[in-house]
Amino acid sequence: MGHNNRNNEEKSHHQAADNLVNLFTKANHDLLVVQYRLEKEFQQIYPDNANPMKLVSRMKKIQEELSSLTEQCRELLSAKQVLFFSSNLRNLRVLKLRDLIDKARTILVGNRNLLQRMQASTGTSLTSDSDDPALTNFNQIIDEWTDQVRSRIGMFVALLYPIMADTIGNVLSLGKKAGLRFLAKGLFPVIAGA
Repeated sequence: MGHNNRNNEEKSHHQAADNLVNLFTKANHDLLVVQYRLEKEFQQIYPDNANPMKLVSRMKKIQEELSSLTEQCRELLSAKQVLFFSSNLRNLRVLKLRDLIDKARTILVGNRNLLQRMQASTGTSLTSDSDDPALTNFNQIIDEWTDQVRSRIGMFVALLYPIMADTIGNVLSLGKKAGLRFLAKGLFPVIAGA
C-alpha cells in the first residue's frame, strides 16, 4: 500500500510539473504574440524615428555605449604618460591625449543629448547631469587627468627654464653680431622676431 501511495504521489508531482511547463510555454507564446502585435501596431502608427520600441532599443544601446566609452577613457587615462623627454630638446614631444579626450567628451555629450531627446519623446523622466554616473565618472577622470597634466607641465617648465636661461645668456654674451648670426640660423626664431 505504501508503495502504491508513493507511485501516485510521483505521478501527481510529474503531472503538476508538466502542467506548469505547459502553462509557461503558453504564457511565452502569448507574450510573443502580444510583442508581434505591438510591433505591427507601432509600425503602422509611428514613423521609424518615433517608434517607442525602437526608441527604447536605441536608448539601451546608447547606455551600453556610454559604459563602454567610460571604460575606454579609464584605460586611456590609466596610462598616465602625458609627456616624455628625449636627450635632445628638439625631439621633445607632447602626446595628443587632450585631443582624444575632447573627442570622447564630444561623443559622450552628443550621446547624452540624444538620450535626453529620446527620454523626452517617450515621456520618461529626464536624467540630470548630476544623476548620470557615467557622465560624473567621466568628468572626474578628466579632472584628475587635467591635474596630472598641470603638475607635469609645471615640473617640465621648472626643469627647462634654467637650461633655456643659460642658452639665451650664452647667445647674448656672444655679442651683438655673433648673437644675431646665431639667431639668423633659426635656432631661436621667437627671439629673432623680437
